[in-house]
Amino acid sequence: MIENLPLYIVVIFIATSLLTVWIFQYAIKRGSFSSNTTKFLSFAVPFWMFFEATVAVFGFYGSTPTRLPFFAVLPALTTIICLFIFSRNWILRLPLQTLTLIHIVRIPVELCLLWLFQSGQVPQIMTFEGRNFDIIAGITAPIIAWFAFRNGKVHRILLIVWNIVALLLLVNIVVTAVLSIQSPGQQFGFDQPNVAVLYFPFIWLPAVIVPIVLFSHLASLFQLFTDKHR
Repeated sequence: MIENLPLYIVVIFIATSLLTVWIFQYAIKRGSFSSNTTKFLSFAVPFWMFFEATVAVFGFYGSTPTRLPFFAVLPALTTIICLFIFSRNWILRLPLQTLTLIHIVRIPVELCLLWLFQSGQVPQIMTFEGRNFDIIAGITAPIIAWFAFRNGKVHRILLIVWNIVALLLLVNIVVTAVLSIQSPGQQFGFDQPNVAVLYFPFIWLPAVIVPIVLFSHLASLFQLFTDKHR
């Protein structure tokens, strides 16, 4: 854990991480409670959170930042790819409205990033005071969910446009964050690099929150581009 960091940042980020996982678990159980994929993820996600927290507490990433892509990001991305290869019917059963509302967690995430910048743990470029506008996706998520699912109808075009724009906002901050970590490929934040994500609880941002948010966008778009919502 990062020393001398205000406790409220840690508490709010842990609460945000748990909320993200809770909404995701709610979505997958509503989609198909008894499927093997749901059972697997219901166990795997909490286990993954515990595992990443444990290795981060013991300084596994802080001592060697280049481990992060291989031991935190890559396993999560591999899981997402496997879901789209082997569990497409399961993805089609997920509640689209919940997959939209889950993005509200991006509001407290962005606030935590701002506070982490003020505490010297991430560069300004990673906040909405810099070039990170991801908070817009969080603010608009409940508004889009309200407009897109009115009167029992799914406003497909609105959801497609919003998901694509919000996905681009996510890609923007992910690329910025990766290029702000101390590594041979670092491009930003040389005076104040991105070190927070290498420690507990902020390791959950690249290892848990971002993969869930990414999957929610991809699953939504997958549904919207199939016959299910035409």
